[in-house]
Amino acid sequence: QVQLVESGGGLVQTGGSLRLSCAASGRTLSTYAMGWFRQAPEKDREFVAAINWSGDSTYYTESVKGRFTISRDNAKNTVYLQMNSLKPEDTAVYYCAQDGSKDYTMATIRGYLELWGQGTLVTVSS
Repeated sequence: QVQLVESGGGLVQTGGSLRLSCAASGRTLSTYAMGWFRQAPEKDREFVAAINWSGDSTYYTESVKGRFTISRDNAKNTVYLQMNSLKPEDTAVYYCAQDGSKDYTMATIRGYLELWGQGTLVTVSS
């Protein structure tokens, strides 16, 4: 019954911003690294960002570096993805996922994670 629930997606224009949230139910996220991923129509899932358990270390895919920020509030059991300067190519279903350890690794970045949310759709109009 452990769930990750994403929210905050929607329709925005190019250059706009959205903040996605990933809230846990049934389990505390505070001791686990977390990641955000996305999947565009007819494309494979892509890594977006990762954050370690305490929030003091982050990593981003090159295409979003400088535009997106991953953060977490362990007291609220929530992970966030602030997305600025959005582009049409950012259009995708965005998923959060939980790692099995405190720190992210290459396995995290490649999506080898066991717990995923159901996704929230982000559409950036051109």
